Amino acid sequence: MELRDRTVIVTGGASGIGRALVERFHREGARHVVVADRDADGAAEVAEGVGGTAVALDVTDEAAIRDMVARTESDHGPIDLFVSNAGYVTVGGLEVPNSEITDMFDVHVMAHVYAARAVVPSMMARGEGYLLNTASAAGLLSQIGSLAYSVTKHAAVALAEWLSITYGDRGVRVSVLCPQAVESNIIANSPSSRTGEGFGVAGVDGILKAEDLAQTVVEALAEERFWVLPHPEVAGYVRRKADDVDRWLAGMRRFQARVFEGEPGPADWLEGGA
Repeated sequence: MELRDRTVIVTGGASGIGRALVERFHREGARHVVVADRDADGAAEVAEGVGGTAVALDVTDEAAIRDMVARTESDHGPIDLFVSNAGYVTVGGLEVPNSEITDMFDVHVMAHVYAARAVVPSMMARGEGYLLNTASAAGLLSQIGSLAYSVTKHAAVALAEWLSITYGDRGVRVSVLCPQAVESNIIANSPSSRTGEGFGVAGVDGILKAEDLAQTVVEALAEERFWVLPHPEVAGYVRRKADDVDRWLAGMRRFQARVFEGEPGPADWLEGGA
């Protein structure tokens, strides 16, 4: 996909990855970009900078997503690219309340479902369109210390695979963005890891600038690659996992032991000690 003259929606667009994508799409010549976010003021600021439209949006509200899509199509024509990007991270295991897991599932999975339901029919009708769903390297590997994040990001990747299989031959292209740590408000707005750093184990290969991630996204869209891997090391980790999953799991357990050395770890959580 070339972004010039395209109409694009980006959720979670007020900051971090979303903002970087909005600004980069604008520089690539997108005709109009809709910036959707729960942070209405932040969305308005970003939209003003690119001559776009701001929408105050809770991505777990399916009716609100449908309304945004309908207004965008009415005002700016067909949606060429829908970037379903909103997300957050928490720390915890089996001890976390059910509501924490289901709340994250709503944001990381159902929001992608709602976006697809809203735009796929019109994309198929005209024979073209693109979905870019933000997941995480955790969706291909795992996230030490966070049950909810690991499970929901795996589900997000599985959903993207299903969408590509189901609609890929009907004009709807799909990519899934799977970064490790990226500079964004997710560090400030989410509970910190037990390593004392915002991203802990996810930052082992470095924390990427959001603008650099946007470059990778533009390249991946142009080539229509399914996996978008801003941290190229992730592809190697996935290969090792596929080659010998038992060895990979043993390595992850060793890594976990180093991460939690001298601090409360998963065993303590199971016993209510954290």
